[in-house]
Amino acid sequence: MVIFSLLFGRVAKLPSVGAAYPIMVFAGLLPWFLFSSILSDASNSLIANTNLVSKIYFPRIIIPSANVVVALVDLAVNLVMLAGLMAWYSFVPTWRIVFLPVFILLVSVASLGPALWLTALNVKYRDFRYIIPFIVQFGLYISPVGFSSTVVPERWRLFYYLNPIVGPIDGFRWCLLGAGTSLNREELLFSLIVNTFLLLLGLSYFRATERGFADVI
Repeated sequence: MVIFSLLFGRVAKLPSVGAAYPIMVFAGLLPWFLFSSILSDASNSLIANTNLVSKIYFPRIIIPSANVVVALVDLAVNLVMLAGLMAWYSFVPTWRIVFLPVFILLVSVASLGPALWLTALNVKYRDFRYIIPFIVQFGLYISPVGFSSTVVPERWRLFYYLNPIVGPIDGFRWCLLGAGTSLNREELLFSLIVNTFLLLLGLSYFRATERGFADVI
C-alpha cells in the first residue's frame, strides 16, 4: 500500500477518488489480494495434495475450490485493517457498503474460473507453476489497484474492461468509498459476461481433464 501510494500518488500524481489515497489503494488491494490468493493457492492445490488425489476418489474440484474459503478468512482480517485505516483518516463508509458481499462473490467467481484452468494445466505441465507468479505480478499493475479507473482513456475502456478483476475492484471502491467513485452499467455488464465465460471455460477444461489427474500426478 505504501509503495503504491508513493509511486502513483506522490510520483505520478494520479488523482484519488472518494477518500485519501492510502484508503483508495487499500480498498483496491482487498479484492486483488482475494483474487490473487485464490488464483495462486488453487493452481498449486492438486500438486500439494498428490497423495490424496492419487489414492482416494472424490470430486477433485473440491480441493481448488476450498481455497476460496481460506482466502475469505484472510479478506475478513484485511477488512478489519481497512476499518482501522479509515478510523485513522476519520473516514466513514456510506450505505453502499451493504452491497459489498455481492462484489466479494464476484471476485470469487472471477478468480475461480482461471484458477481451475491453471490447476488443470499445472497437473499436466509441472513447470507451468513457475509462470503463475509472473502472471499475478503482471496483473497487479494492469489492474486498478494503485490507481482509479477514471485515469484510463475513454477509447481504451472496452479493452480495459476485459480484465476480469477491473469490475470487482471498482465495485469494492464504490461500496467502501461512496462519493467520487463510479461503477457504470457497461463496466458491470462486461465484468459479469467475462467472468461467467471464464468460469464456464475453467469448469469445462477441469472436468475434461479430471479423470487423468490420478495417472499424471
